[in-house]
Amino acid sequence: MSERANGSGFQDQMFQPEIVTFGESMALMMPDNTKGIEYSSQFQSLFGGAESNVAIGISRLGHRVGWFGRLGKDPFGRMILKKIRGEGVEVSRAELTAEAPTGMMLREVVSGKTSVYYYRKGSAASLMRPEHLDEAYIKQAKYLHVTGITMALSEGARETVKEAVRLAKKHGVKVCFDPNLRLKLWSIDEARGVLLDMAKEADYFLPGLDELKLLYRTESFDEIVGKLRELPGISIVKGGDDVTYIVDKTSVTEVPYFKAEQVVDTVGAGDGFCAGFFVGLLKNYELAEAVRLGNLIGCMVVQMEGDWEGIPTWEQVEAYLNNVKHVER
Repeated sequence: MSERANGSGFQDQMFQPEIVTFGESMALMMPDNTKGIEYSSQFQSLFGGAESNVAIGISRLGHRVGWFGRLGKDPFGRMILKKIRGEGVEVSRAELTAEAPTGMMLREVVSGKTSVYYYRKGSAASLMRPEHLDEAYIKQAKYLHVTGITMALSEGARETVKEAVRLAKKHGVKVCFDPNLRLKLWSIDEARGVLLDMAKEADYFLPGLDELKLLYRTESFDEIVGKLRELPGISIVKGGDDVTYIVDKTSVTEVPYFKAEQVVDTVGAGDGFCAGFFVGLLKNYELAEAVRLGNLIGCMVVQMEGDWEGIPTWEQVEAYLNNVKHVER
């Protein structure tokens, strides 16, 4: 038995998302100190998920965004749904289900090394199926954002992503795909074909450079660029030494990073980048300027703790840029 987060029909809603995304959001437990998990007795109860992190970022930056997924009808599921909704994200197509529990992850930082432990096998999100999709909800958006994490959860979840992309393309909705390779969820051999096939469907492919080295089995940047140019869409490659790369059929454009005053927590930086990049697209920025905005949001995120808590508002972005201009003078 399951229930929608909002019982009213979508056509009755005045809030129509410009971007729609979906996937698994999980409860996140972290020691409330600097000790490792096995030595801690107090934990912070938080949540995280690549797609909901991006959705929260887009909302904070002033644009309309919808997120959906399946959560357990349990305290964690209700907490997650309330917090995502509280960040201004449209969640009318999210579901709480009694079929399975909300997934969970534990995270610790020991001697500067972050370790994550997943408890998500058989979770509510892993039971996603194509029939859970609402075609009208996807149809009205400008962009659909999906990730490889959802595709790694189960065969049903994988087919759900494929069907969502098919529906988006049917209605002229642009597709953004971040492979978000997670080798704790599946092997590189299993992931490679699935992720590279999905890259062929994307208008914007958003991989990390390290991911591409694994997917294309090469350390050569030139070989990677050659492979990306075979794709129909544009590739935005994160994780260069000092730049993000834009790769299209004829050129490679380098967009420099912003320099962080201090790096506190790198978790969520990629999701922050995606949120900033998408907002740049929605503001009709030139592509390099949209990437520059993504770089800025990623820079701001790493200077605070949390998966999504450090994503700034648009007002904070403007203040940051004004301060940078003042320093440069």
